[in-house]
Parts: sequence; structure tokens; C-alpha cells
Amino acid sequence: MPSSADRRLVILAEGNFGFHHGKTAMGVIRFGTDRVVAVIDSTQAGRNVREWLGDSGRYDIPIVGSLNEALGFIPRANGMLIGIAPTGGRLPDDWRAMILAAIRSGLDIHSGLHTFLGDDPEFAEAARSSGVRITDYRRPPDRFETAVGRRHAPGKRVILTVGTDCAIGKMSVGLELRRAATAAGRDAAFVATGQTGMMVEGWGVAVDRVIADFVQGTAEWLAAEGERRGDWVIVEGQGSLDHPAYSSVTLGLIHGTTPHAMVMVHKPGMADHDFDHEPDVHFPIAQLPPFIALHEQVAGLVAPSKVVAVALNTSLIPDEEEARRIVAATALETGLPCDDPVRFGGDPLWREIEAAVDGLPWVTLADEPGSITGVGG
Repeated sequence: MPSSADRRLVILAEGNFGFHHGKTAMGVIRFGTDRVVAVIDSTQAGRNVREWLGDSGRYDIPIVGSLNEALGFIPRANGMLIGIAPTGGRLPDDWRAMILAAIRSGLDIHSGLHTFLGDDPEFAEAARSSGVRITDYRRPPDRFETAVGRRHAPGKRVILTVGTDCAIGKMSVGLELRRAATAAGRDAAFVATGQTGMMVEGWGVAVDRVIADFVQGTAEWLAAEGERRGDWVIVEGQGSLDHPAYSSVTLGLIHGTTPHAMVMVHKPGMADHDFDHEPDVHFPIAQLPPFIALHEQVAGLVAPSKVVAVALNTSLIPDEEEARRIVAATALETGLPCDDPVRFGGDPLWREIEAAVDGLPWVTLADEPGSITGVGG
């Protein structure tokens, strides 16, 4: 079985490659360290990932129409990654044959679906016969712990990305901020709380699969592990606090990680919450200023926290000048530093965030021995 250093992936994204439904594929390509040999999506065969992500050599990845085409590239792939994150996390029925063919061709399978491929008798038997491994990233850990009100270690800074909707870039913002923090010489760690983040980082927990009683406890020990790995701990957010389907995981991360600060992620141009499986269901996206205040109020029920910046996902605004105008308008509307760290780079926003976090009174007190500033301090 290849180590992560030797992993060469084919990404299966049939009919779904792109920034929304194919966000797992995009996230692994953009931020991961594994070599991606090809993407399988017959509806876009002949195109190249560079059309979406730019002309960097690492994005020179062909999109092909079949597994056989993907296996024809040299060096040959040794793993297949399921590159979609559909609502409900179910395996599309028409993907079974291709996954079985990949297993029988000697490819390890990497899946972030709620459908555990390793528990499927047909897949499991094929994997056993072929000597390959199936990894289900959403499989929960064996730790069943409730939160105990753990305090953050002195000198540590915990930042959680939160958002106005699902699938708008909370992971990407967190990774860009970690990249900027590292470039600035900070000892920074990223805590993955979803399957794509785990594929990128190699550790973490998909908290949306954890039993409800243990979400806060899991978030708590994830934050502790992040503190072991770095002084600046950037926790990947999930869901949104007002999403009718996914608010619980957001609340669990806020109260479990007790962040010193939060970064609000917002996607201008979206009017309603994402319900791709129910197009007639409409729940409007919240207005930023009151939604920011709500996050601080909800966090403060357990430990003080402040939204210190807004990170925009301006992918729906193709004109760069207009995107920058929206960034400036959002900063004026919220009174907070604002930028699109994925489109324009994370360095400027990181400098503002770092200064704001270090200026928070509960952060300063947390560094003083014997101080008591609440659970998060």
C-alpha cells in the first residue's frame, strides 16, 4: 500500500466537477499534497483543471471520460478519490461499477461520503481480493467524550471560521489564513473538521458524523490537538448557525472549541441557503451585521469570542474590480477588516486578524498565570 508521499490519485467527479458539488475534488487539488493524475467527468472530458484554478503547473490536470483513460497516464494512479460532497453524502448508484473497476485495477479508494464504502459487502470483498484499502474519512473516532470546559493553553490563539451558508469556503479560508500565518513566521496549525480538510491535512474528524452528545467534546479535544501542533490554531468551520439542516454542527464547534475569535465567511450573490436537493425550499441568507452579533452572543453563552474579520467568497462576481468594490463595501457595512483571501491572497487579512486577536482582553488575560476568563480563556 503506498504511503501518502507516493500517492497518485484519480479523482472521480462524474457529472459534478466544479466549485460547488465538486468541492472535495477542488479542495484536494488546490490544497493537498498528493499528485492528481486525472479527473474523471465524462460531461467535461477534454478540458483541464487549469480552466478553473489557473495556469500553475500543479493544476495541469486533464479531465477524462473514463477510468481506462485515467489509468493510461504515466505514472499510473494508485488511488481513486471520491471528489463530491453531495447533500446527504450518499453514493450515486451509477458510480458503483466504476468504483468496483477501480478496486479490481488495484486502486485504493478514498471516500468522504456518509455512505461507508468499506462496509459495503461487494466493495469490501473486492478490496480484500485485490489487496487494496478503502478509507472512509467520515468514519467517526472511537472517542466518546463530552465537553469538560477545557481551558486553552497559555500563549495559544484559537480562531474558528463560521459562515452564512454551507459550502462557501470556510475550509479554503482557513487554509489560506494558515498559509499566510506560516509565511509571516507564525507557528500555525489547521484543525480539519470535515472530510475534505482531513484529506488535505491527514488528520482530524468529520464532526457531522459524530453522535450529537459528543460533538462539543470532540471539538474540544480537536482544539487541544491543534494547540499541540501550533500556537495559532485555525479551526475549520461547518454549516451555518441559521441553516435549518446544518445549524447543530456549527453550534457544536462554537461551544466545543471556544474560539478566542471567529472569521465570518460570506458569499456575495447568494440569496438563499443551499438546498440543492429541494429547489423549491427557500431560507434567506442572513444580513451580516446582526448575524455577526448573534455569533458573538451565542459564543458568549460559554466563553467570550469576537468576529474579527469577514472573508468573502467572490466567485460569483467575475469582474475583479467589482469584487474589490464589494469587499470595500462589506468592510464599511460591518466595520471589520474584509477581503477574499482565496482570490486575492490571505496575507493582508491575516495581518488584520492577528492584530485584532492579540488585542482581545480575554486573550491577554489568558496569558497571565492564574487568570480566569471563562471556559475559553
